[in-house]
Amino acid sequence: MIRNIEPISLVELNRRIAGALAVAPGLNRQWITAETSDLRCSAGHCYMELVQKNDTGTPLAKARAVIWASTYAGLRERFLMATGVALASDMKVMVQVNVNYHPVYGMSLVINDIDPDYTVGDLARRRNAIIMRLRAEGVFDLNRTLPWSPVPQRVAVVSARGAAGYGDFVRHLHGNAYGLRFHTELFESAMQGERTVQGIIDALEKIAARENEFDCVAIIRGGGAVSELAAFDNYDLAANVAQFPLPVIVGIGHDRDTTVLDYVAARRVKTPTAAAEFLVASLASALERVASLARSVQASVVELVGARKQQLAYYRGQIPALARAAIDRQRPTHSTTDCGKREKRHSTPAGKARGNRRTSRRTRPGGHPAPRLLYNPSKRPRRYRQRITCRRNNNNNNFRKRQSRNQHNRWNHLNRHTTRP
Repeated sequence: MIRNIEPISLVELNRRIAGALAVAPGLNRQWITAETSDLRCSAGHCYMELVQKNDTGTPLAKARAVIWASTYAGLRERFLMATGVALASDMKVMVQVNVNYHPVYGMSLVINDIDPDYTVGDLARRRNAIIMRLRAEGVFDLNRTLPWSPVPQRVAVVSARGAAGYGDFVRHLHGNAYGLRFHTELFESAMQGERTVQGIIDALEKIAARENEFDCVAIIRGGGAVSELAAFDNYDLAANVAQFPLPVIVGIGHDRDTTVLDYVAARRVKTPTAAAEFLVASLASALERVASLARSVQASVVELVGARKQQLAYYRGQIPALARAAIDRQRPTHSTTDCGKREKRHSTPAGKARGNRRTSRRTRPGGHPAPRLLYNPSKRPRRYRQRITCRRNNNNNNFRKRQSRNQHNRWNHLNRHTTRP
């Protein structure tokens, strides 16, 4: 019975399949959703594999797909402008396809169009999922809350040696207008391509082993393609930066979109040049604070020294008066009885003779008075003033007594002459 059946060739079978697919409804210009895999470009054409997975990541269906060069050039630019990243593997996409069946290569899908908004939503969902996971693990804010060094001069740089962004960073940092000195050390890493994530993680591990030698870390990238930003939305890289023991500055040269790395880093800037300007401004501000403290200390010292000088001047002026008071307390003062005794001594003939001798010593030959000393009596010590005052009072009393006695003698003389017959 099998011999009576006329078989057909494989080519004829494939031709019939291709014809059936060509006229089958719902197979041309059909929108489907899938995930890209093994994406590669050759001769302007873009080849990939579209995969559908379940929640556990197990593939449920696969199909080869191609975007011909005539279509790929326009789709690539439109996708990049809308999403900020280039079409790559492991992206969820919504594409419009035609089913094609080749006698040799079998069935494949020809992509005619792509909806970037679907991919943007997926990228945002993926980014949010990474952020939520980091928050749930309690590491999202760790690097952002690290204290900055007061003088951030030792900088570990993660970049590619030949990158334009690295050159701009070093030039602006070491050639700053303030003349501030920085120490930088480069830890090389690929900043685009498939090795970007692992390269940056390896560089961070090397820096962590020498943590005490640096004040902060700068991850910079400049001049690269915008399509390579997907590497900075990686969970492993974000987790390493979030838990890094030193503050991290991220300047990946892209201002329009924000990556997960920008969220977890201690400082996010637009470009490598902006990262250098931030470090220069931080160090200049620290030096200004030190100079302000120095001026404040100087003003306080000047004020304190002035106050102590005033106190010393006051005490210096008080020393003579205090010394005189101490001397006066040690020596007893003369009482009025002493003045009376002196007055009695001067009233006797011997006392009068001593007084006359003293008076003669105060006069020069010829009766001219001796010159007086040119000093202020008010400045004499108190004990001397008391003695002089007592002596002056005695002299005045003796003078009045002599005048009274002389006047009495004259009256007696007159009375004797007038009473005689």
